[in-house]
Amino acid sequence: MKVQKSLNLAWDDFFISEPGMALWIQAQQLQGDALLQMQSLYGQHFPIEVRHYLAQWLEAQPWDAIDLENQQDEFKAKGLLDGLIQELQRKAEHQMGEDGFLLKIKLGHYATQLKSSYDPCPLELVRCVKHILYTEQRLVQEASNASSSGSGPVDGTSQKYQQINQTFEELRVMTQDTENDLRKLQHSQEYFIIQYQESLRIQAQLSSLASLPPAERVQRESGLQSRKSTLEGWLTREANTLQKYRQELAEKHQSTLALLRKQQTVIIDDELIQWKRRQQLAGNGGPSEGGLDILQAWCEKLADMIWQNRQQIRRVEHLTQQLPIPGPTEELLTELNATVTDIISALVTSTFIIEKQPPQVLKTQTKFSATVRLLVGGKLNVHMNPPQVKATIISEQQAKALLKNENTRKSDSSGEILNNNCVMEYHQTTGTLSAHFRTMSLKRIKRSDRRGAESVTEEKFTVLFESQFSVGGNELVFHVKTLSLPVVVIVHGSQDNNATATVLWDNAFSEPGRVPFVVPDKVLWPQLCEALNMKYKSEVQSERGLSEDTLVFLAQKAFSSSSNNPEDFCNMTITWSQFNRESLPGRNFTFWQWLDGVIELMKKHLKSHWNDGAILGFLNKQQAQDMLMSKPNGTFLLRFSDSEIGGITIAWVAENPNKAGERMVWNLMPFTTKDFSIRSLADRISDLNHLLFLYPNQPKEEVFSRYCTPPNSKAVGDGYVKPEIKQVVKVEFSSPNPEPSPGNSFMEHAASPTVNQHHNFTIYPSMNDSMLDAEGEFDLEETMDMARQVEEFLRQPMETQWSGQQS
Repeated sequence: MKVQKSLNLAWDDFFISEPGMALWIQAQQLQGDALLQMQSLYGQHFPIEVRHYLAQWLEAQPWDAIDLENQQDEFKAKGLLDGLIQELQRKAEHQMGEDGFLLKIKLGHYATQLKSSYDPCPLELVRCVKHILYTEQRLVQEASNASSSGSGPVDGTSQKYQQINQTFEELRVMTQDTENDLRKLQHSQEYFIIQYQESLRIQAQLSSLASLPPAERVQRESGLQSRKSTLEGWLTREANTLQKYRQELAEKHQSTLALLRKQQTVIIDDELIQWKRRQQLAGNGGPSEGGLDILQAWCEKLADMIWQNRQQIRRVEHLTQQLPIPGPTEELLTELNATVTDIISALVTSTFIIEKQPPQVLKTQTKFSATVRLLVGGKLNVHMNPPQVKATIISEQQAKALLKNENTRKSDSSGEILNNNCVMEYHQTTGTLSAHFRTMSLKRIKRSDRRGAESVTEEKFTVLFESQFSVGGNELVFHVKTLSLPVVVIVHGSQDNNATATVLWDNAFSEPGRVPFVVPDKVLWPQLCEALNMKYKSEVQSERGLSEDTLVFLAQKAFSSSSNNPEDFCNMTITWSQFNRESLPGRNFTFWQWLDGVIELMKKHLKSHWNDGAILGFLNKQQAQDMLMSKPNGTFLLRFSDSEIGGITIAWVAENPNKAGERMVWNLMPFTTKDFSIRSLADRISDLNHLLFLYPNQPKEEVFSRYCTPPNSKAVGDGYVKPEIKQVVKVEFSSPNPEPSPGNSFMEHAASPTVNQHHNFTIYPSMNDSMLDAEGEFDLEETMDMARQVEEFLRQPMETQWSGQQS
């Protein structure tokens, strides 16, 4: 996220006295072109006086928290609009004195104007203010980079931006220079034509002398011939000079276009490609790709300068047609025209991009959205005749054919997308031209024949967006296309984890400019570790990622290895089949399916405990036993189940009830998402009195008590009692601080104090067979089913329960 990172650094650097005023203070110190750019941000849509008098308030609001593509955020936007109006009105009311009277009227007028403009569409206000603040940050950052370029080291991003801005300044000077030369050529040519007309007039006069008397004819002919000879000599010299001017101007245009092409390569083939790569990695949980405003500003500068040079070349062509002079200029101009058309075509087609990608795991019959944007649309006035964009879904093979420019029928697609046409909208406040597809839906999909072991969740499609528009009064017509990131189409939620694996692998390891959608079949293990860590931290929303020990554990699982040395895995490669096609040894699931189950469990139920460091998670049963056996009885830890997808178990050390003086490590049957939807992990740990210390030595109350559900203390009323579910283990475990045994029932009913019953009964009879399996694990699956039955039973009116028992 290089663009955003540099802007954030700039923001932090400019907090001077009042943090909220810092940006506006710096913006007012801009000079030259930067100041003009800043001033151009304001107008009737958002007066600069509002920015000035509400600077602190504006910069303190959470504009970035609002998603412009989410209509549900319109309520938040309305709140910000109302707050802005109230602040303006409050500011107006506090104006005093003669000068304050005029300002009071003006601010009141602005409050009315802004309410009228944005009340029907408050999201447009958010779009406007975000654009203003972002552009001011960029201008201040650029000014800071320019002033500090000679005073100390700057980072690579700043140096690159400085180079881009310096090149634009060089191009501006070159374009102005050719403009001056063109005017000089035009003036010289106009004077040449006047003199040429004079020579024609003299020639006409000489021809008319035949009708004069000989003496007069000789006298006048001598003078006219002398003038004609002088003028023709001047015309000959001036024709050579004009040809030289044309030649020099054409060569200057060659230099300018060469630099323009080089600058365009830097922006389109480097910066924009890097932005797209960041966008792809963001699909794996990487940092946000950053805004497009700075890229759009660069692309618009390119478009402006390319168009200026194109117009200059057209004017030179007109001059050569007006006054043909034999020479190489005509051929040069033809070449220049082709070059400039090629440059602007490349710019327009490359800047038709997908700002918001469609979901990469796409379920049929489900609404989805996407946004496409033309970065140079505003500069080329494309919005004067808003183009329509069409979206279709195509297969990998169709995408290959499209990029090879092979003949494909327009009707070719691999499915049917509903609501797949959208007109591009121009947002004047931000100068952006974009199309927002808000309610698309994939009605059906047509799959191709799969190869070998490939499953439906490995088949990749892409959404093709295309449009057509003209610029320069239909001088140039463009047919633009852009492909989305690969999407995997599913029809059922059970396919989601395998589809996610395909997308994760593609996003992480695809190369820019690849043939769709080629991706390596095997990668180095550290490369996969980086991708998995990125995905895990994003999904669990945690800064605590996968540690080196965790990655060793995962490597042992992926490669069926017993090595504990991280170096042993550094040069190992893992194939796609090992990742998510072949089942792990002795299991019926793949490496990714196991890890994805862990991720789902964590993000749905255990995020807080992971962030607290309460869950070690990634260790096997033997490692847990080795760690616990050196600790006091009642010490426990949490680890992910090896045998069950999305399972987590509690392992603890305690006395062996069958052998006095012997200690052993017990493992509770794994809990899953279904279990935690009934009772939370913190509550379950609180229920188990034999669990005392979280490994290595933290009292469990310090770690889990704040997440426990408060006990019920009141009856619900109307004869109903709220049931309470508790987890109970039948086996007694001695501990340094024994607590009362909860009895033999699996689920205890905690009666309300308002119901005075003296009966002490067991809802389920005690079971003779042991709850422990051969490996010391408890099977709670059946217990959970009974818990749900008990809960339903206890929800019935008390009279019904008792009458049922008596009968």
